Amino acid sequence: MSIKFKKRVNEFPTPYTVSNAVKKGGLLTKLSMLIMGAGNIAHKQIIKGLIFLLMEVAFVYFMITTGAHCLAMLPSLGDRAQEEVWNEAKGIYEYVAGDNSLLILLYGVVTIFVIIWFIFMWRAAVKSAYKTECLAKEGKHINSIKDDIKDMFHMNLHKTLLTLPLAGILAFNILPLAFMICMAFTNYSKQGDHLMLFDWVGLDNFAKVLSFSDSIGQTFWPVLGWTLVWAVFATGLNYIFGMILAILINRNGTRFKSFWRFCFILSIAVPQFVSLLIMRTMLQPSGAVNVLLQNLGLIDSPLPFWTNATWARVTVIIINLWVGIPYTMMQVTGILQNIPAELYEAAKVDGANAVVTFFKITLPYMLFVTMPYLITTFTGNVNNFNVIYLLSGGDPTPVGSTAGKTDLLVTWLYKLTIDQQYYNIGAVIGIFTFVVLAIVSLITYRNTGSYKNEEGFQ
Repeated sequence: MSIKFKKRVNEFPTPYTVSNAVKKGGLLTKLSMLIMGAGNIAHKQIIKGLIFLLMEVAFVYFMITTGAHCLAMLPSLGDRAQEEVWNEAKGIYEYVAGDNSLLILLYGVVTIFVIIWFIFMWRAAVKSAYKTECLAKEGKHINSIKDDIKDMFHMNLHKTLLTLPLAGILAFNILPLAFMICMAFTNYSKQGDHLMLFDWVGLDNFAKVLSFSDSIGQTFWPVLGWTLVWAVFATGLNYIFGMILAILINRNGTRFKSFWRFCFILSIAVPQFVSLLIMRTMLQPSGAVNVLLQNLGLIDSPLPFWTNATWARVTVIIINLWVGIPYTMMQVTGILQNIPAELYEAAKVDGANAVVTFFKITLPYMLFVTMPYLITTFTGNVNNFNVIYLLSGGDPTPVGSTAGKTDLLVTWLYKLTIDQQYYNIGAVIGIFTFVVLAIVSLITYRNTGSYKNEEGFQ
């Protein structure tokens, strides 16, 4: 039995990994660790080997001309400030540009990404050289460039199609995110004139944001609290009222169902920013709502929709219902129509009324199916820049010197970076926003039936 087992084990091919290439690879494979593509060229994969070689040459040239300098400047972020030099010939002072810490940080991060990319290419070159060596020893077919191109559109089609989107994600998502995270550990802000030349400060910015004694920390905690309150109310009320609306329209006794759905969907067709700006104008002290109520004699003075903090918070929540309920209604309608009718018939036979049926059948089914949608909606509401900024602008009553009573973390971040130029604090707020959303989303999702009992309603 042991002999047969050993034979079966030996039948499995040796995986083409870097560790096996180091341990079992021949001279050409080991040479490929220094000169990429050498093993491929030696086994007549000329074009493939030259591509690896050109990658190595390009990387070495980049590191010699630019990359090494960028990495060397990264620890200090520059130390030469802008200078004012007297020009004797012209009789004027001229400014000599100093180091630009922002560009130094950006180029340093890009260089690190280039190095990581080269490591992956180096691993691919070593594995390819080891594979060709193993195939040559076994007398098997070694792919030509035509075979590799065919595989790109057959066996490796997924790699071909995903390469460009992955490159876009790295360039426009991962790289800016890494740059922003690095910025959070610097003093890049207008404070102390650190817009051109700034330094690493470690965790000082995080300590400021979390501190109850610092002005930034005294602003952060109230804004975070309101952000969570807003997200809970905006998500919960939209979901509840959207579900009720969908149930009312979907019930058997409702006539002209398509007409009612059309009426509510019409609010989705209107661009959101148009609806928000119109409502903001209508609710001004001299807007249509206050003028109409005063003309009817219902109020003596304008209602403080945007001038009182409590009124402003309630107003943005209510207006968000107008914007969000139709979306929830559309999500829920299709799910309601898929609930087995036998469940409702059995409930009626048992004497259950409409309320019991809703809480025992409709709501559990809805929550099971739509919980991922609820988590997504909660995340979107935490980052709901449009509703807050276009309606109240974060006003009215200031919280500290940089935020208002209706500011969310995302609108406060915008003010910190665009208006106040506290880029380092803005980066910290962005990191904390991500952390809060990640923790809430993961904990919530992992404790839902959608995750624990995936086939429960199938």
